Amino acid sequence: MKKILTLLLALSLVLTSVAALADVKQTVVDAKDISHEELVEKAKAEEGTFIVYGNTSRIATAAEDFAALYGITVESSNLKDGEIYTKLDNEIAAKQGADMVMIQDGANLTYYVEDGSLINYVPASVKANVNEKDAMPLVHQYTNKLFIYNNGGDNVPAIKNVWELTDPSMKGNIIFKNPELEKVNMNFLVMLTSDEWSEKLAKAYEELKGEKIELGEYKNAGYKWIAEFLPNCSFGSSDTKIAEEVSQETATGKIGLFVLSKLRSSSVLTENLTVAQYDATEKGYVVEPFAGFMYPIYTLISSAAGRPYTAMLFIEYLMSQEGFKPWGKSIGAYSSNTAILPLEGDLGLDVWRETLVIEDPEFVLDAGDDVRTFVSKFLQ
Repeated sequence: MKKILTLLLALSLVLTSVAALADVKQTVVDAKDISHEELVEKAKAEEGTFIVYGNTSRIATAAEDFAALYGITVESSNLKDGEIYTKLDNEIAAKQGADMVMIQDGANLTYYVEDGSLINYVPASVKANVNEKDAMPLVHQYTNKLFIYNNGGDNVPAIKNVWELTDPSMKGNIIFKNPELEKVNMNFLVMLTSDEWSEKLAKAYEELKGEKIELGEYKNAGYKWIAEFLPNCSFGSSDTKIAEEVSQETATGKIGLFVLSKLRSSSVLTENLTVAQYDATEKGYVVEPFAGFMYPIYTLISSAAGRPYTAMLFIEYLMSQEGFKPWGKSIGAYSSNTAILPLEGDLGLDVWRETLVIEDPEFVLDAGDDVRTFVSKFLQ
């Protein structure tokens, strides 16, 4: 009898958990068209502290501004993607924890959206200004990592074609964060092996060399470029450190692939740096076939949210001009809300979509293991 009671209790807990998750999802579905005023009213009626995790330090500023605007107590944490996923795994099982997350690594995110652990929400107020491809899951912003070079000395690496970076003369002059330590960097390399980008790389090779590419042992031009690019790289510990290193007066001939927004740092000597695609745009060309890469940062609601209406209100705020200010005040961050323009002096998201490799979570999922194994051979 005791065993039966135990089994019934366990079953009850499972059913309660499923019901709780379904309740949050249904709440979000039912609220998809409600007005801003009604959303505010329902959010303020919720109890407890609103908890949000983000993989960007600026989430704290946005959370503080949101709390001041609506009089809602907010607790924010800036965590790495892996830490966020670990917390979500534990908290969703316990039916408590964060209400909302800002997170990248779209490949891993796919599983959480598919099993209902994370719930997508596109505010009615911005739906018309968000492209369909950015709506599921909702992209809050795009961040770009670009080829940026030291403009001093006689050997300025003002590249026009990425195959220039595979030349033996570039060995040790390219600085890139180790892709085994930075998932978005690895995802960038994975994307280069796709049909689209390997074909573009093959064409760029022919344009630079004046002859068709010979692949030899490599599956396609993406694999060949990776195999010739990585041995020329030295690997920095962080994008900020890379930006600092490349910007030094003694770093002539150096080129980095790092986050554009790091140019805002006071420790970076920006007068010594040139963004390859900025220069190309000014002179009327593009870096072939890409000038760097771009990845999305998503915002979603936890299925264990205790304050789902507040989570929806915060997402609406983040997607607004006011809510995007912590990121929009400097170059290198681009809202998926097309009504929010990039900072003056920067290029627009429409330009970056045409000149950068953009992460495709589904392809990264399909091809990731093979490419990671291939890349690891060059990182020993």
